[in-house]
Amino acid sequence: MNKQLYINEIQALFDDVQRAEIFEDQKMMTDAVPMFSVSEINAEYEKKKKEKGFNLKDFVMANFDFLGAKISIHREGQLPIDEHIEKLWDELTRTAYEEKGTLLKLPKPYIVPGGRFNEFFYWDSYFIMLGLQVSGRTEMMENIVENCSYLIQNVGFVPNASRTHFLSRSQPPYFSLMLDLLFETTRDEKIYTQYHDTLEKEYAFWMNGEEWLENDSCVKRVAKTKNGDILNRYYDAENAPRPESYLIDIEDSENAGEEFYRNIRSACESGWDFSSRWFADGEHIQTIETLNIAEVDLNSLLWHLEKTLAQSSALLNLTEKENYFTQRAARRRQMIDTYFWDENTECYKDYHLKKHKNTPSEHIAALYPLFLGLADSKQAGSVAKIIAEKFLYQGGLVTTTKKSGQQWDLPNAWAPYQWLGFKAMKNYGFDELAEKIKNNWCGNVERVYSNTGKLMEKYNALDTETIAGGGEYPNQDGFGWTNGVYLKLKQN
Repeated sequence: MNKQLYINEIQALFDDVQRAEIFEDQKMMTDAVPMFSVSEINAEYEKKKKEKGFNLKDFVMANFDFLGAKISIHREGQLPIDEHIEKLWDELTRTAYEEKGTLLKLPKPYIVPGGRFNEFFYWDSYFIMLGLQVSGRTEMMENIVENCSYLIQNVGFVPNASRTHFLSRSQPPYFSLMLDLLFETTRDEKIYTQYHDTLEKEYAFWMNGEEWLENDSCVKRVAKTKNGDILNRYYDAENAPRPESYLIDIEDSENAGEEFYRNIRSACESGWDFSSRWFADGEHIQTIETLNIAEVDLNSLLWHLEKTLAQSSALLNLTEKENYFTQRAARRRQMIDTYFWDENTECYKDYHLKKHKNTPSEHIAALYPLFLGLADSKQAGSVAKIIAEKFLYQGGLVTTTKKSGQQWDLPNAWAPYQWLGFKAMKNYGFDELAEKIKNNWCGNVERVYSNTGKLMEKYNALDTETIAGGGEYPNQDGFGWTNGVYLKLKQN
């Protein structure tokens, strides 16, 4: 796979375009497809930009194609919500059999989230698959798994999204959970043996550098605590402004630390871009310290990956590997208890690798050990109580208890965590709370759809008459994971 970032090849032009803010959304330029060779465009730009009356936007529009930069959904009349979603699956389907501009090629069709997001996203795709399962679209579920496998085999991991400028980071590792979902749909155990090698490759990516670590140190996505225990963290290989939020990052970097850009990008790998969860002072993005944090969600997902690798190894009669991954999963299960369970608050928290203690942020990722069945009944009872008291509002589950203006903070409710919350509570017999989570959020989705004809990226859980806000761009319409989670919850 061609890993050359064409944005680097037009760096001077790209820098000028983003700083001039000729587009309202900086993602526009990253998604643009050059209509001529990059060397021609560069040469023409160097010549013309010195001419009197030169117009940068006109030059860009004449040299780049912006078709499909934003997905708009239009309906003559408002359909019932489930019929609208069925139509959306087809309208959000894309193919990329060749690389175009920054878009990576993929072997199979896929579903994009919608709005400004017109490429394949990693963790979004798992929640999209929940709805595809309900819709009986098994082939598209298989396509998503096959595309993830292709990326892992050819890139070494599933990038944040299928663009060249995301080749420095992944997203929460949901591939093993995708296989579970596909198995649940097809009852074909061969899925695990077919993708065993892919599972191993993804695991190698997340554990890369483990063997070089000394106690109380980190390398890439792996951390070794002062006691010699292995944990994982989110990480990005680059320490530069994100092309898709170029000027925002440059402006935010003033008065920030030396690895500000890498901390920003590492938070993007978590999917939580952005939240007070990552801020040292809980308030300002300039204090972001993602690299100092081992996350409860990531470590829980990697436990699931280890458990799945033990399972696929057993199916292939690879006894040595089965034992290895069984031991690794057992060890990580202990570490999740040791490092992420906070006895003081009786809840799961992230772990600060430098301060050797739990971070203060109260956030909904505490659901992961319950979602995956890692918590004991006492822990689950305590988390359920906190969820009911601090996170559940009339419009669904919020992500944190802090209002910072960031989109992954109060008052926003995001589709993934409504499913995680519902499933987590069902796993431990808190059926009434599970139903309340489901009904509060689904009611919010239905209310907004009735008022606007749209399915949104996120929802305001406190004021259900208001469209959710915060973050670096307006709330988006489409929307892949909302569609998927809504259908799945209504089925249960």
